[in-house]
Amino acid sequence: MAIIKEVRGFTPKMGENCFLADNAAVIGDVTMGDGCSIWYGAVLRGDVNTITIGNRVNIQDNAVVHTLYQKSVTEIGDDVSVGHNAVIHGAKIGNMVLIGMGSIILDHAEIADGAIIAAGSVVKGGTKIGPNELWAGSPATFKKMVNPEQAKEINVKIAKNYLMYSTWYKED
Repeated sequence: MAIIKEVRGFTPKMGENCFLADNAAVIGDVTMGDGCSIWYGAVLRGDVNTITIGNRVNIQDNAVVHTLYQKSVTEIGDDVSVGHNAVIHGAKIGNMVLIGMGSIILDHAEIADGAIIAAGSVVKGGTKIGPNELWAGSPATFKKMVNPEQAKEINVKIAKNYLMYSTWYKED
């Protein structure tokens, strides 16, 4: 059973039809929309500040979402996929964003709708990434614009696939 833990008087709030893997941890001041999935080993640690997640967001295996005490919050929009082993720390992520596996997104970074962060990228704190931009590298730099329709199709498709995958694990 997933770890759902109250901290400092904050109890995680989850929307409808969410899936939490057996060893996922959702702690403290976390609010999650509908149709989200938090996968094996993922940690959403809202102990020091607020984490807000939209609808149909998937936080894949071993990813970590956290914040800075009194200095940053994490906001994640709708239809976002956070790849395996990614870290999001005190950043704002728009809608229909793909955060690649092993990426690190640092405090006060802002990633606009439809953006793609390539696997293994490090987005430095305070970086502003525009809509439908592809960034890659360490530190991450702008690589190219992504066709908005293509970004929407790919990014939303991944989010919908994870919603489907989560149904495979739900108990009857």
